[in-house]
Amino acid sequence: MAFLSTNRAKARRVIPGFHLSVGFTIFYLGLIVLIPLSAVFVKTFTMTWDAFWHTVTSERVMASYRLTFGASLLAAFINVIFGGILAWVLVRYKFPGKRLIDAFVDLPFALPTAVAGITLATLYSPNGWLGRLLAPFDIKVAYTPLGVLVALIFIGLPFVVRTVQPVLEEAEKELEEAAISLGASHWQTFTRVIFPTILPAVLTGFALAFARATGEYGSVIFIAGNMPMISEITPLFMITKLEQYDYAGATAIAVVMLIISFILLLTINALQAWTRRRQTAGKA
Repeated sequence: MAFLSTNRAKARRVIPGFHLSVGFTIFYLGLIVLIPLSAVFVKTFTMTWDAFWHTVTSERVMASYRLTFGASLLAAFINVIFGGILAWVLVRYKFPGKRLIDAFVDLPFALPTAVAGITLATLYSPNGWLGRLLAPFDIKVAYTPLGVLVALIFIGLPFVVRTVQPVLEEAEKELEEAAISLGASHWQTFTRVIFPTILPAVLTGFALAFARATGEYGSVIFIAGNMPMISEITPLFMITKLEQYDYAGATAIAVVMLIISFILLLTINALQAWTRRRQTAGKA
């Protein structure tokens, strides 16, 4: 009987060579991700604690942290709202040009980041097409922190749309119709039927947009102006350290960014797992 159960377990495996596949996966992950990240920590450990603390908590670096993480969180939050609306429109409505708009969503994926940065800087500069319209209202986008936010929204939008869109397509419309037929308002139907269904996907899109924004460089430096204490992002500050041959200082800042990003992503993933458990318990 034990022999038969073992054969049945092997037959249920879709991909053969489980141990070999897992071994290759761990090896590839270590080669591509873990070894480079460990090298960052190893290089940082060559510094004394006082030198490390002074490097990562200097006034200029702290200003870059606030801009990078603050703008990334705000951009991800904005993308969740408007990216969710865009995904809803693409899934639930039919209109001329729908396929074209759907294709445009992926444009930030294919567009080189430097090209995106130059384009945004050109559009939002004081003499640009959009900057000229905003100038009478004393709104400056290019070469300000607001420009950084615009660039991060641009590169993060597809992550939210492409994460939420498949979930909306698979959502059961019968539940919405049943809620409305029982007297629920449109807002109650959204908050109690639709939103709990798409919440894990929304959190995933938020995490992906935030992760992309924190490490973004090419599309930001052209529109940010890169003024110290004002519009200088942390990745640019690390590049500045490398150009000064301060490799340990650059890796120290990278370690801080890595730790903060990991904690934030871990929190978001834990919240996502909690919402899924609640959904599973509710269905049971």
